[in-house]
Amino acid sequence: MQLETPRLLMREFVESDWPAVLAYQRDPRYLRYYPWYDRTEADARAFVGRFLEWQEEMPRRRFQLALALKSDNTLIGNCGIRRKCGNEWEADLGYELSSQHWGNGYATEAAAALVAFGYRQLGLERISSWCIADNSASSRVLERLGFRQEGRLRRNEFFKGRWWDTLLYALLRDEWENDAANPDR
Repeated sequence: MQLETPRLLMREFVESDWPAVLAYQRDPRYLRYYPWYDRTEADARAFVGRFLEWQEEMPRRRFQLALALKSDNTLIGNCGIRRKCGNEWEADLGYELSSQHWGNGYATEAAAALVAFGYRQLGLERISSWCIADNSASSRVLERLGFRQEGRLRRNEFFKGRWWDTLLYALLRDEWENDAANPDR
């Protein structure tokens, strides 16, 4: 599977992507909202390996795509949409980006393409997502896409010696279709 946006090529992961993944996952800014303190070669290989396994699912329920800049094919992150277990109408959305590329709208661009894929090709009714409440940049991505905050789970994640709240978001098919600001509807 492959999707294109104005600036990104969204493609299937290949085994040789692990060094690029490791490079951005080792960055302390990236690690801030994850339970890991560091990432190793084995971690990055396993991370990419999981997505390679997902490509073999029949029927396929999870699509995690590598994000590469069209300008020079540099891998800068990933974005995925994964159907929920036990139903065909709901999926969750996730994304991560190299901190060197934050603030350029790439996460929003990639996530918008996967939301459109979810509603058009997968026939979804609802797409949800969540983020650490302190991660305001991730919240802004979801809100730009039209996701609505549905709740705040207080102290439901524990890592790095502290409790973290998470924010729950969702976007319904009809909200996406009726959003006048949505060029992909």
